[in-house]
Amino acid sequence: MTRLNMQRALRMLALTSAASALVGCGGNDDPVITGPVAATEAAPTRSACPTVNSTGAPLAVDVPTNTACYTGTNSKGSAYIIAVPPNWNGRLLLHAHGGPDLNPNLNRATEVLDRWDIMVRAGYALAGTAFRPGVEVSRAAEDTERLRGIFRNHVGRPSMTILHGQSWGGSVAAKAAETYTRDTVGEQPYDAVLLSAGVLAGGTRSYDFRMDLRAIYQHLCNNHPRPTETQYALNIGFPAGVTPPTNANLTARVNECLALNLAPALRTPEQAAKIATILNVVKIAENQIVSHLAWGTRHFQNISQRHGGSPFGNIGASYVGSTDDVALNASVPRFRADAAAFRSFAEDTDYAGRIPVPVLTVKWINDPTAFVELDAHFRTLMQQSGTADRLVQTFVSAAESHSYISDATYVTLLSSLAQWAQNGQKPTPQSIADACTSVATNFSAGVGCSFAPSYTPPTLESRVPARERP
Repeated sequence: MTRLNMQRALRMLALTSAASALVGCGGNDDPVITGPVAATEAAPTRSACPTVNSTGAPLAVDVPTNTACYTGTNSKGSAYIIAVPPNWNGRLLLHAHGGPDLNPNLNRATEVLDRWDIMVRAGYALAGTAFRPGVEVSRAAEDTERLRGIFRNHVGRPSMTILHGQSWGGSVAAKAAETYTRDTVGEQPYDAVLLSAGVLAGGTRSYDFRMDLRAIYQHLCNNHPRPTETQYALNIGFPAGVTPPTNANLTARVNECLALNLAPALRTPEQAAKIATILNVVKIAENQIVSHLAWGTRHFQNISQRHGGSPFGNIGASYVGSTDDVALNASVPRFRADAAAFRSFAEDTDYAGRIPVPVLTVKWINDPTAFVELDAHFRTLMQQSGTADRLVQTFVSAAESHSYISDATYVTLLSSLAQWAQNGQKPTPQSIADACTSVATNFSAGVGCSFAPSYTPPTLESRVPARERP
């Protein structure tokens, strides 16, 4: 038999096995497994793939005809969705979504299929779960691993499982990948990991810039809180037991001080100077000020309540980029992280990079939400853990948004990652860029291919000042 025929025969065997797996999951050759995947979970319900969300708003789900969709809620109360195309290639893409949500979000599961249906069109089974509310990475990782068990026990046995983390879900996937391994669960749960637009420096470092924003904004504007309102340490986000301001309220306060709702020509010189200070020192975009203030309010409150204090501080941070850095550093309010809260938060959200399978990352160079320097820190973590040989990082110069780059980008990355996991054929940023061109002929939606193979991100400390840590 020729090599080509042998490859075709093996592929046909894999597809036949994958199809058989959808029919039943019997057999006595199961390894002894533990952890969330071994928990007894009810079987999902097979139903038509969703076309609307919980409010009746239409979805843009585009999957092949006869795609099998399954829905359910796990034993911890998290809703999930599974989609298996008729041409299933035997591979499961287990998705960890961005966020997190502080309150139950009935649409989180359907949003997974709505946004990532490209994976199903490319032949992968897609499974995604909502997470229990709150900024808890380890718990979200558990929800994700639990869904793997639901798929494994009730839908089919994939020939390969790729764990995909998007945005905050990148932290979830990184945590899951080093928590749930062959050594800890009794079988290899994930064959490879894809991290896109990931928040990849762990909780104790990824949010320092929001601490800086709260402090610098308050120094400049003094209206969150106002002098007439209850004062509190800004690093807790907002006092416990008190409902934080809404986005509308925060927007009004910001516009009151910075006039972001006005054209630049209509702002006063003082307002323009304050905006310039924030943009140059915190290094965020003007249209991101309100959203990052909101995260630094509501999410910080949630974190501080869960960990008994604030893990965030800016003692020792030296701010640069204003017209008078000496005056700024002398005047900006300072806050010290609570040592016990820091340790608790680190245990929940940080990871060492000890991931035992291939890891491929992608980041838009100008990502305004999960900036590119986070990826530099992630590489350092894997280098320090001796696993850098399992990491390939890619970067793109164009994207639809932080939440989505382009169809061709993801299909190319998945194909390269699967080949690496299956054959040991480790890709390079250049080989991925080259492969994307041909992939784009069939998956052309969006901005197409914009890989920048030679790009190297700056260090995290070049963007976010170092500071004292407990």
